[in-house]
Amino acid sequence: MRAKIIYVITAAVLVFYFVLAGRQGITLLGMGTWITVPLGLSVLAMPVVGVWFLWKNTRFVTRANQLAGELEAEGGLPVDELERDEYGRILRDSADEVFARRKAETEDGPGDWRNWFRLAVAYRDARDTPRARKAMQRAIALHDGKAVQV
Repeated sequence: MRAKIIYVITAAVLVFYFVLAGRQGITLLGMGTWITVPLGLSVLAMPVVGVWFLWKNTRFVTRANQLAGELEAEGGLPVDELERDEYGRILRDSADEVFARRKAETEDGPGDWRNWFRLAVAYRDARDTPRARKAMQRAIALHDGKAVQV
């Protein structure tokens, strides 16, 4: 719940920033000089890219949470079996061991979104965020019945 609150607050702050930047871009365009028009266009590009990025991330997180809910209802969420140090951080060897099992499961059943979801969690636990995101994107695509590029 805390992560959702932080995400909503961060998104609200970003939207506020986008509005402010957009207003500045429009003001610069309104001046109409040879220097302010290109500057205004570039300032307007930032909120457009930012809104697109925020939308894509929000959609990704929402879909991943929906898959987690569905997997939980099936009783298929991965069990937290990771060993941790005295500070609560995951031990690398433990994460690597679980990752190897999840990877083998995914290689045995590459067309099952559930395997890709669990692999994404294993990647995240192993602190490999880019691969975790790609694995989750594949899980979402497979769940939605979309063609997946290999």
